Amino acid sequence: MLDQAKGFATTFRYLLQKPVTDLYPEYKRPVYPRFRGRHQLHRHENGLEKCVGCSLCAAACPADCIRVVPAENTPDNRVSAGERHARIYEINMARCIFCGYCELACPFDAITLGNDFELSEISREALVYTKSMLLEKPALRTPSQAVDPYDVPAQEAEPVLGMYDVITATNPEGAE
Repeated sequence: MLDQAKGFATTFRYLLQKPVTDLYPEYKRPVYPRFRGRHQLHRHENGLEKCVGCSLCAAACPADCIRVVPAENTPDNRVSAGERHARIYEINMARCIFCGYCELACPFDAITLGNDFELSEISREALVYTKSMLLEKPALRTPSQAVDPYDVPAQEAEPVLGMYDVITATNPEGAE
């Protein structure tokens, strides 16, 4: 009985305090310096991508949530500074454990984990971040501006990390 009274006293003490999340949408508390949030791919100053499609990040990932499909650079279509570039770069955020091993394994500092922590989505398919989503700045992407996961060219319609069926060009249920 004494333990229950102590528990109720603790509950009532915190019940009367001002909540920490009272101003959340307008004021966001700063995150810790070592916080690992949303992934981001980077470019060189000249606009070329830093990612050369080496797949070391995918090999280091313990959750197996990264898929990299490399392609060769051509003289008329130069995407990265190396011989190859990542034609497809996808991260399944539903499987990611935010360990940071992909960031440590990358020899070119092409991928980093930023401070953006608002990563909720409506559907599971929207949690598969594509290369174009990862290359844009995190502050520019909001849930209302989410990229349609079914807007993929036919030649890239491969299974995503072995979790989903082949992506088709149809709209998801209820979307217009």
